[in-house]
Parts: sequence; structure tokens; C-alpha cells
Amino acid sequence: MQAVTVSNREAGVTGLALQDLPHPHAAENDVIVRVHAAGFTRGELDWPATWTDRAGRDRTPSVPGHEVSGVVAELGFGTTGLTVGQRVFGPTDWARNGSLAEYVAVEARNLAPLPADVDHTVAAALPISGLTAWQGLFDHARLGTGQTVLIHGAAGAVGSIAVQLAHEAGARVVGAGRSADRDTVLDLGAHVFLDLEADRWEDAGRVDVVFDVIGGDILDRSAALVRPGGTIVTIAQPPTVRPDDGQALFFVVEPDRARLADLAQRVRDGRLRVRVGAVRPLGEAVAAFTQRERVPGRTIIRVAEDGE
Repeated sequence: MQAVTVSNREAGVTGLALQDLPHPHAAENDVIVRVHAAGFTRGELDWPATWTDRAGRDRTPSVPGHEVSGVVAELGFGTTGLTVGQRVFGPTDWARNGSLAEYVAVEARNLAPLPADVDHTVAAALPISGLTAWQGLFDHARLGTGQTVLIHGAAGAVGSIAVQLAHEAGARVVGAGRSADRDTVLDLGAHVFLDLEADRWEDAGRVDVVFDVIGGDILDRSAALVRPGGTIVTIAQPPTVRPDDGQALFFVVEPDRARLADLAQRVRDGRLRVRVGAVRPLGEAVAAFTQRERVPGRTIIRVAEDGE
């Protein structure tokens, strides 16, 4: 099969290549997914799990991309709950080969059924961003109706979904980002837009929750905006500051089949919009991964068309 691979950690993105790899093996409780669309994160080559397995052993050449939408092609021993030919989507395992390939082996528990009327390109943009947004807001920060949440990177992959989920939950949403993102963020449901470069942060008022995807100085400065007893949740780095009488949490997203199914239903109902930008074929995946200019919406790799 064809796959995008990396073999040299020092080379970084310049070491990405499209090459032939053996067909993946389905271990116990795995499924082999025929990939129709794949999502990736540009920072993946900095993740230790891209280069080593869970035991710390070198696993190159490794395949990046950890969001997949496709069709079940094969079941591993003991796999239940899914069937061959079923449309599925979800996150792939961090320390195993990913989704920028024609086939990928995934733990069955990571995957949820994909409704027939949700396109694979939309589904491939949803797993990590959608689960991260939900888990950050509700599982970790316990955001509730009537509370105020400040969401950094509100036009980005995670932030844009977080804005919509928080709005629907009855929270007051302050969406933060660059000036060019103002209209997008307000259209997604934010009540207030905070231009991180031009606005006085204090003018946004005090908040109960900060959801951060950026880290660094943005994260550190956010603590002063949180009411006593409030919460900062971040996916960028372990926080070094926390609100008065409150908490600051760093987390890594976890698979959740039931929540994925709920997110897909929200997409079907029109209650959740997934910002897909460019859709490019597998042959252009290396170029898409290395692209430096900022592009609105997620770039998704289309690997196969329905019916193939």
C-alpha cells in the first residue's frame, strides 16, 4: 500500500516521503480500515510517539496522521461491535502507524460508526478536535449553563468546535484569536471576540473557565482573567500558573466511541459545523503537511472515494 512516512527525526518535515509499505496487520481487538480521508496535526513530528513505540523502541519508518474516516476492511481476532464494510471514523493510536496511508490498523474501541450522510472528509476533521473540545470544556472544566468561558484559538480546529459546544451548552463565550478571525468566531456563536494583539484583555471581563490551545505567554496571562475558584484547561503544556482558589489542568485527548457518535449526530443535525478547508489527494499529502502559510479550516487528505 502507499503511505506517507518519516524515518529521520533530525530531518523533520523534509524527511516526509510517499512510499510503499506492507499492508498492516490486525492485532487482537483491531480493525483494518480502508482509509477514505485522513486528518493530521502539523506538530506530530515533535511527538515522541511518532518515533518510538510504547516500550521506547524505534518504530520508523512511521506513518503520521491520527484521524481517520473510512470503511472496515478486516477484523482482528476477538474484535466485536464493528463489521466488515461498515463506515467508521475516529482517532488512531498515537504510538502506531497513522492514517496518511491507504490502510491503517486501529483499536476497535477508538472508532465509531459513521452515518451514511456525513462525508468522510468532514468526519476525518472531527475526532481529535471534537473530542478535545468536549473533554476540555465538560469533562475537565465542568463548564455549565450561565458560566463564562474564554476560548483561545477560537477559529482553529479545536477552538471552533469548542465555541459551538459552549454556546449550545448555555455558556457565555469569549472567543480569542487574531483580528482576521473576528467574523468567523462571532459567526460560530461567540458572544464577544477578543483580539489578542490589539484589545485590552481586561475589557473581556472575568471568566469562569479558560480553554487554551496555545500555551506560553497566552496561557500565563490568562490566569489573571479567571474568577477565584475557576479553571484553566490547556492542551499545549503543563501550566505553571493557576487561578486563585482554582485549578489549572493539562490533558491529552482520550478515545470515546459514544462521544464520537454524539458529535457525528450534531453534525447531521446542523448543530455543529466542522471547518474543512483544502482537500488534497494522498499524493499531495507531503506538500500539505509542509505547507507554511495559514489556511482557514482543516486540510484533509482524501485517500479513496466512496465505492472504491
